[in-house]
Amino acid sequence: MWIKSGAARGSGLRGVLAVAALVLGACASTPSAPVAEIAPTGALRVAVAVGPSPSAFWTIRDPANGRAAGVTVELGKAAAASLGVPVNIVEYRTSAEIANDASKGKWDISFMPYDKEREKFVDTGPAYVSYATTYVVRAGSTIRTLADVDRPGVRVGAIEGTAISRTVAKMLKQTKLTVFPNAEEAQAQLAAGQLDALAQGRDALGDFARKHPGTRVLEEDIQSTGVVVVVPKDRPATRAWAAQFMEDAKRDGRARRALDSAGFKDTPVAAAGGRS
Repeated sequence: MWIKSGAARGSGLRGVLAVAALVLGACASTPSAPVAEIAPTGALRVAVAVGPSPSAFWTIRDPANGRAAGVTVELGKAAAASLGVPVNIVEYRTSAEIANDASKGKWDISFMPYDKEREKFVDTGPAYVSYATTYVVRAGSTIRTLADVDRPGVRVGAIEGTAISRTVAKMLKQTKLTVFPNAEEAQAQLAAGQLDALAQGRDALGDFARKHPGTRVLEEDIQSTGVVVVVPKDRPATRAWAAQFMEDAKRDGRARRALDSAGFKDTPVAAAGGRS
């Protein structure tokens, strides 16, 4: 058996120590996620909006167990796994309710359509998908375009406190917008013929239209923004970690898998960086 001389062994040992020092130095220069700050309760609390129709933002209830299920739930699970902590899904009825609770210490991370108005309450990170909004119109309606909606006597609805509700309120000049506290009530009013048009995300409206024959989603978009990762205001370490998680998830396929598992296989993942 070949045995190294003492000098050779010493040289080899010095080499190993030098490599170890370099590795340790690299580790020391790479900041680790401050888990106790990001998930102060020991679990990552992920706020999601539960509605009647799924989208890249909206979750729905799993008919098998009644729990929230969808894209944001899967992203939340992936985020918790990246931290090495359990996930705690915190359910809300709308993105407005999530934002309003941001200062109350009830959740750690969430996802919602980008809205400048909400930057009073949350700090925003990158988008993972583009989110287009439009109208769905009741069965038998003659409305064909966005311009047709803004006519005297047309009954228009949206969900209270959302970016789309603020946009539509500014757009309408000849008719008035009615806002509803949640998606269930808004969609029920349209299905009952109490509304002529409802503004919401295109994916959710497509699901609604499939379930209600005769209703129709307009071809024109009202606006398009990105669904972004958000954290409560003034938590810089959490914001930095969430932004990095989202960019990593877009690159390594976790965002793609979250969309696919919820049935949005044709929805493209947003490009790296940016809010839309």
